Amino acid sequence: FQGFSFTNTTPAVFIPRTQTMALGTNAISSVAPSCGGDSFALDMSTSTVAYGKVEVADRKGETIPNGWGADAQGRETNDPTQVLNGGGLLPLGGSEISGGYKGYGLAMMVEVMCGILAGAHYGKNVRKWGTTERIADLGQCFIAVDPKAFHPGFEDRLQDFLDAQRNLDPSDPQHPVLVAGDPERIHMKKCDNMGGIPYPKNVVDYMNGVAEKLGVGNMETVKPE
Repeated sequence: FQGFSFTNTTPAVFIPRTQTMALGTNAISSVAPSCGGDSFALDMSTSTVAYGKVEVADRKGETIPNGWGADAQGRETNDPTQVLNGGGLLPLGGSEISGGYKGYGLAMMVEVMCGILAGAHYGKNVRKWGTTERIADLGQCFIAVDPKAFHPGFEDRLQDFLDAQRNLDPSDPQHPVLVAGDPERIHMKKCDNMGGIPYPKNVVDYMNGVAEKLGVGNMETVKPE
């Protein structure tokens, strides 16, 4: 089967032409099997990035690229602190002039599938993250498609398509062409080889600070050789 799943989330994204965070990061995912355990595996938000990437940049004292986030007035900013303190994320594509209306449209599509169609809360009606005064009432949508009901040879045709993309001439020989799911598979293999998950030192220090406040043990870490 080929699967699709969608979920709406708490409002955290400024839509074009407003000072209001009216939509969530509203994730879209789709997985389709090909041959030998290979697959097309897409998992993405409809914002340019997740909040976590902004938080990591802030803890590392770095600026963020254009299109990631906005300040409290909805103005694009490269300062992660402004995004995290009253600001929010931008839709996929960033500002309107750079194509943010496309991410905005995708986020609204998710709301139609998950909020409107499913009878759940939608848009600004979804509970704000970190509050508990009312039920979040998020909505999800799941779709399963049987490829056998359509053209035969789905897995072989998909494998040919995936291989064709991967075998394109790269613009940089050091960075081969990937398809959706490859970055995650590469990272999983790296973690398996390392026997753990790599974290920036600043993130480890932050988590240990939280552990100290909560009176629990620090993260168990090993310095790379």
